[in-house]
Amino acid sequence: MLKGKIALVTGASRGIGKEIAITLAKEGAFVAVNYNGSKEKAEEVIQEIISFGGKAKAYQCNVSDFEEASSLIADLIKEHERIDILVNNAGITKDNLLMKMKEEEFDQVIDINLKGTFNCMKHISRQMLKQKSGKIINISSVSGILGNVGQANYCASKAGVIGLTKSAARELASRGITVNAVAPGFIETDMTQVLSEAVREQATKQIPLGRFGKVEEIANMVCFLASDKANYITGQVISVDGGMAM
Repeated sequence: MLKGKIALVTGASRGIGKEIAITLAKEGAFVAVNYNGSKEKAEEVIQEIISFGGKAKAYQCNVSDFEEASSLIADLIKEHERIDILVNNAGITKDNLLMKMKEEEFDQVIDINLKGTFNCMKHISRQMLKQKSGKIINISSVSGILGNVGQANYCASKAGVIGLTKSAARELASRGITVNAVAPGFIETDMTQVLSEAVREQATKQIPLGRFGKVEEIANMVCFLASDKANYITGQVISVDGGMAM
């Protein structure tokens, strides 16, 4: 489905990003596995992809740094002469109640989750405009739609990603570039495994399907949006959340 395509997945060394990278590679794409902190984890993803005959390479970059993001994109274009798919997945949480939230907690989350998404989209857009093709998929969150107690920074960043997605979709559509967002709900990852049993129970009650989602369920949606099957879909926010935000 994606044979010969060049894909960049940010924050791909673990969790949802890792599964997205693996799924795109299984469909035939070369995957640039971006990481910031753990080279070891990124290399594990590479080895897993290579094990089933896929193609991938690790690229270190702090996407919140404008120049670093520019260099990452430039390196990829130099190596492959094109980039077909961008998945902006890199994200962090620094949860706290609004009244107690420190300025740096707000700034760090906005910088990675929102500015990092902008940085990669901006730097990749020139190449995609030149190609007259491209798929950009931004990972937002159900929290960016509904809000969530103790996550003012995270919710603001993910709501911002939705606005950025819609604006870019309008700007880039005339050149055949689609821009969409996927909004996961509660997904089984390292991030949710630290939740207490009481919090998990309460969260599950809010989900009509009555369970947390799986990383594969997010990756499958991203893979669909990255494929030719989604050529007439742009500017959309697709919730994969068991019905939480309907």
